Amino acid sequence: MPFDLPLLSLLIWLPILGGFATLLVGDKEPWGARTVALLVSLATFLLSIPLYTGFDVSTADMQFSEETLWIDTFSIYYHLGVDGISMPLILLTTFTTVLVVLAGWEVIQKKTAQYMAAFLIMEGLMIGVFAALDAILFYVFWEGMLIPMFLIIGVWGGPKRVYATLKFFLYTFFGSVFMLVALIYMYYQSDSFAILDFHVLKLSLTEQIFIFIAFLMAFAVKVPMWPVHTWLPDAHVEAPTGGSVILAAIMLKIGGYGFLRFSLPITPDASHELDWLIIGMSLIAIVYIGFVAVVQEDMKKLIAYSSIAHMGFVTLGFFITFIIVENTGSIQGSALGLEGGMVQMISHGFISGALFLCVGVLYDRMHSRQIADYGGVVNTMPVFGAFMVLFAMANSGLPGTSGFVGEFMVILASFKANFWFAFLAATTLILGAAYSLWLVKRVVFGPVANDKVAKLEDLNRREFIIMTVLAAAVLILGLYPAPLFEVMHASIDNLLQHVSVSKL
Repeated sequence: MPFDLPLLSLLIWLPILGGFATLLVGDKEPWGARTVALLVSLATFLLSIPLYTGFDVSTADMQFSEETLWIDTFSIYYHLGVDGISMPLILLTTFTTVLVVLAGWEVIQKKTAQYMAAFLIMEGLMIGVFAALDAILFYVFWEGMLIPMFLIIGVWGGPKRVYATLKFFLYTFFGSVFMLVALIYMYYQSDSFAILDFHVLKLSLTEQIFIFIAFLMAFAVKVPMWPVHTWLPDAHVEAPTGGSVILAAIMLKIGGYGFLRFSLPITPDASHELDWLIIGMSLIAIVYIGFVAVVQEDMKKLIAYSSIAHMGFVTLGFFITFIIVENTGSIQGSALGLEGGMVQMISHGFISGALFLCVGVLYDRMHSRQIADYGGVVNTMPVFGAFMVLFAMANSGLPGTSGFVGEFMVILASFKANFWFAFLAATTLILGAAYSLWLVKRVVFGPVANDKVAKLEDLNRREFIIMTVLAAAVLILGLYPAPLFEVMHASIDNLLQHVSVSKL
């Protein structure tokens, strides 16, 4: 494919325009709306593949760049580009959206065109977040993606969808306001909204601390970190299956991406000064939220709390890097935590998305998410049972699956920083197995619990394809993660230069 095409713009605007085209097809032809959505999502995924095949792994420079003056008065540019941090997340977004469209193919009968359009538009906006290199452009995409998710939960959600939607919107919007203030402040210090110009901006420690806290309020909510995590279980429980998949697989990663793109390179000294805060919040998420997950009676809530605990590994890996650099006096060998956090983000996208889709399969048949209503599912749905066991084992960090790679790297990095950090982080190997396998035991195994379970039908062809693709992704990343490491290595090393060199 010729790379002189504006590839990133195509990836952003094709699904957005495809979403509006789906709306034009309308609900009178739901099959047509589904077909348009599937073709657009497939085309977007195929267009994203050249980002990987044409990516130069030897450089940390932004690639596939596009830059056009947007608002002359404030020197705001439509500036796009990707590096080894953002490119894998764009591929994860385009990959997951195809599966979400397929997952809602037969299930969504009400306002089908609007449902499919919302996911396509949100896909374009999320890709925009990962590709934007201008702070205002980033903020527009960041805020814009809230609107389709607001509608997805509010229109197709459960009985408490209004409460969950408002809570989700208010939490995320409130934190974003402080980020906007920080972006405007840095604009007046640098006369530029270019994110890469912010990376070399000279800021005092006091300035950095205030900016870091402003970013933290935006990104911590999005991850979400303890104690601002309470919106996520409500949103997951009320959201339709596709909404839960996108929330867990992509939207949570945008918070982690924010730390890598903004907090660490722009405010390295403040990040170092306050690393204890993030590490503490991350460890609480891993341990405390792990115990909370164990006692859940709703399958979606259990997986939602599991997501919070696993994302704690992401932020832990990012911020123990400062302690490793300080302990060793060198950036050599200090990339383990950052790379482990990145792998954990990609892996969690596959695993959490798969688990929510498994819950969706059961809910479509029995209209219940309560664990107590199930039991012995493997007797009537053996193929589904095999997939759910695989994803549950991956969620608990089984070697050979993607869930093992990121967690193992972060635990190893934690040992370099502090034994007790590693000890607390390693409790996830017990807690993760506890809530994942306890879920499988009660839902999948045992005798058939009731007549409804006895009448369950196994996966149809569409569901089997979705599960097979996700299982392959989980196993491939678990057995051969080298291609992901190769892509992000130069960018992570470049980020370490910012982390280790003080700007004071």
